[in-house]
Amino acid sequence: MQSIPTIDISPLKDTAHPDHDATVQRILDACTDIGFLSITGTGVSPDTVNQVRAKTRAIFDIDEQSKWDQAITRDNYRGYIPMGFFTPNDGSGKADKYEGYKLHFEVSEDHPVRDDCALYGPNLWPAEVPGAQDVILEYWSQLDHVAELLLGALEIGLGLKPNVLKAAFATPMTNMTLLHYPPQAPDEEGFGIHPHKDTDALTIIAPDPVGGLEVQTRDGGWITPNCPPGGFVVNIGDMLELWSGGQLKSTPHRVVNKSGKERYSFPYFAVPRHDVVVEPLLPPLPGFDRPSVHCGHWSAEIWRTNWPDENATVDTPELGTLIS
Repeated sequence: MQSIPTIDISPLKDTAHPDHDATVQRILDACTDIGFLSITGTGVSPDTVNQVRAKTRAIFDIDEQSKWDQAITRDNYRGYIPMGFFTPNDGSGKADKYEGYKLHFEVSEDHPVRDDCALYGPNLWPAEVPGAQDVILEYWSQLDHVAELLLGALEIGLGLKPNVLKAAFATPMTNMTLLHYPPQAPDEEGFGIHPHKDTDALTIIAPDPVGGLEVQTRDGGWITPNCPPGGFVVNIGDMLELWSGGQLKSTPHRVVNKSGKERYSFPYFAVPRHDVVVEPLLPPLPGFDRPSVHCGHWSAEIWRTNWPDENATVDTPELGTLIS
């Protein structure tokens, strides 16, 4: 059975470190095997994570009417996501049992990138939670650095040109979702989040102490990442799988919160710049045949088709997110 390794990534910060190359290889092995790894040595302090968790909890403690006043819209996918809004993309199963708050790469109203792509813009920051913007954006900035280290390691491990991946994340479409999962009854059907693959390039998450994240192994079983305190769970998304021609693995995962406690989470999703076209940079593995993906178009389609009455169209390529 596959397992999820824990890797100290601090040697990546210095190419002359005696463990640098071995660390790159361990990361590559994990990403080509199960597509998940736990990481330590990031430089992100537990206190920073605790501050973000406290702000996340406070955002969901806002009164219901105020949350609804900040809800996402079809024209601006930022803000509050109501409980039960999302269901599996194929229409099967019950609605996912969580509420969320969506944040995107922060740009001002007059930022020039908005002339090229209307998906960019400022976030909604709830006035009821002072300091949330500063705390979360500082954490976000630190995770940008962690993502850059990991992308650089994958460039080396896959034998790609230097910066070919990292350069795609200038003015990116990276986003975060703050999440609140109420406890599910022991005999309750459905999921906090149903089994799915991530459509981004790379996901980084600070595990909630109550647990609930489960990862599918190649034999169809489910395992829980054994992430040490202060560590992070990282997984490959469909875009990196596509860039690698199928060598890196985007793996199904789900959330089931049967802990009896409230669960809070705030995953970081690394997504390239709006005009980047993701296509294999290496010869695809046998049987790996997927269309290229325009990041702006794909992102717009993901957000559009999250609405229950919207469906994907023939011009929306599928990156492998359907779970068989």
